[in-house]
Amino acid sequence: MNKYELAVVLSSAITDEERASALERVQEFITRDGGTITNVDDWGKKKLAYEIQKMTEGFYTFIRFESEPSVPARVEENVRLMEQVIRFLCISIEE
Repeated sequence: MNKYELAVVLSSAITDEERASALERVQEFITRDGGTITNVDDWGKKKLAYEIQKMTEGFYTFIRFESEPSVPARVEENVRLMEQVIRFLCISIEE
């Protein structure tokens, strides 16, 4: 099992319920394919480094998980299709 971290930036125009639902879906994408979530770090609303889709703020969440090497690609495919997600990045963690 390899270790990964998924950074997700959600639109600041969504409600708290929509944000919770979107994060649940992202976590479901990870666990559905056999991944194990080890840590979820919610940073809340932060200012973006640059304007994205006419937005200057977004909700930042970092999800650490362990999985087989094929899982992150499938997670990225699903996250890419979510309307609430304005940016995401999945990286491998070397420890």
